[in-house]
Amino acid sequence: MSEGQSPSPTARQAQLLALAGELRPELHRYCARLMGSVIDGEDVVQDAFARALVALDDLQEVPPLRAWLFRIAHNRALDLLRSRTIRAAEPIEAAHEVADPESPDPMEVLMRQEAVDTAVSRFVELPAVQRSVVILKDVLDQSLEEIAVLLDLTVNAVKAHLARGRARLKVINARAPAQPAPRVPSPAAARYVALFNRRDWEGLRAMLADDVRLIQSLHPPRAGAADVGMFFGVYARSAPVRLAPAWLDGREVIAVWEDAQAAKPSYLMWLEWTDGRISFIRDYRYVRYVVDDAELVLAPDAVPPGQGTGHR
Repeated sequence: MSEGQSPSPTARQAQLLALAGELRPELHRYCARLMGSVIDGEDVVQDAFARALVALDDLQEVPPLRAWLFRIAHNRALDLLRSRTIRAAEPIEAAHEVADPESPDPMEVLMRQEAVDTAVSRFVELPAVQRSVVILKDVLDQSLEEIAVLLDLTVNAVKAHLARGRARLKVINARAPAQPAPRVPSPAAARYVALFNRRDWEGLRAMLADDVRLIQSLHPPRAGAADVGMFFGVYARSAPVRLAPAWLDGREVIAVWEDAQAAKPSYLMWLEWTDGRISFIRDYRYVRYVVDDAELVLAPDAVPPGQGTGHR
């Protein structure tokens, strides 16, 4: 699209949706680390695209979509972090030297690799600006200039935040506790998994609350036991999957395997319960990148297909 063109709202939305499939995994890598949770990160991504689709109608000219979407997601994440009083700010000090990204030295490479290997949940220990800069530079490999534009900073300020963020991340990783021990699943989650693995769809439908809600990214939400009950019909017509209880970011989740030989699950489900009945289902079947960086801990007796117990 050439500069100055103003396509119709329908054409704009088509451009955005075409970009969505390509950009969502990268945007999630950023938002998950910014929020400290792969689940919260996907919520931000979903919200960012919904806001972008609405905002497109009011734009006279369409900005470069990739940078615009990153800014919408970044601002939405910071709004959520502020509301949780997690966000920490600190003044910009004199910039530290940062290696030339075109020819990084071995130490530069090691620092980037440390950020890539760092558990998603640990990033929230960095102040928000440091966190954004480290993720954008070391995890997503954006240039200093691109980061400066996105965060409304000077390049020297980006360098300063990057140097301090890298140093702090090294300390955080050094003192990080060992991976948590497996936790026993709740009786409700254990029953859900057992029924699903037996393909007892009527038994699962009986667990639904009358006002249950279902969210599947890229699909319209469903509400009510009758409508959400159709969710199990989709699985009934699909090849069998195997479920196992797990824990993620302190939340009880369900790991789903499609491949019996896979070391990691294919995707996740997340359920909420009210008075022993399912009140909310979030199925990540259509956004599988969510599980890529998930720090899953399987329940003690959970045995995924073809694997032993333990962490994934």
